Amino acid sequence: MIKIICIGKIKEEYLKAAITEYLKRLSKYTKIEIIELPDENTKEIEQCKELEGEKILKQLKERDYVITLEIEGNSLSSTEFAYKIEQAESKGNIVFIIGGSYGLSNKIKNRSNQKISFSKMTFPHQLFRVLLLEQIYRSYKIRNNESYHK
Repeated sequence: MIKIICIGKIKEEYLKAAITEYLKRLSKYTKIEIIELPDENTKEIEQCKELEGEKILKQLKERDYVITLEIEGNSLSSTEFAYKIEQAESKGNIVFIIGGSYGLSNKIKNRSNQKISFSKMTFPHQLFRVLLLEQIYRSYKIRNNESYHK
């Protein structure tokens, strides 16, 4: 099973549609749960990250294999990402964490088993959910030697 924990809600209908489409495609391969947590509105950045981090920690189980999505993480090709997911699945539930607009607290970064960066660029968090789901879908296609990945 894969969980995606994210801060903030999706408001745009076109993003909701894309997320729904990838969840439908992925249902053939795995169960995915998306957990949306409310973002904090405090102006103090560190306090905001800490409060959001506490919410995230409450969603984690001790045996979860946690993959944080961070600019400072390792960059992977789609094939390498597929291999990482395959490895992580053997350890139990995979939990991807997408932080809020200020990033992740140190507690969450320290809990991470794997830190991955999709790019040095900054993406809107809502759009990033679609990118993550697409790459998870691509990873299953790669692992099953099905046409999609080129």
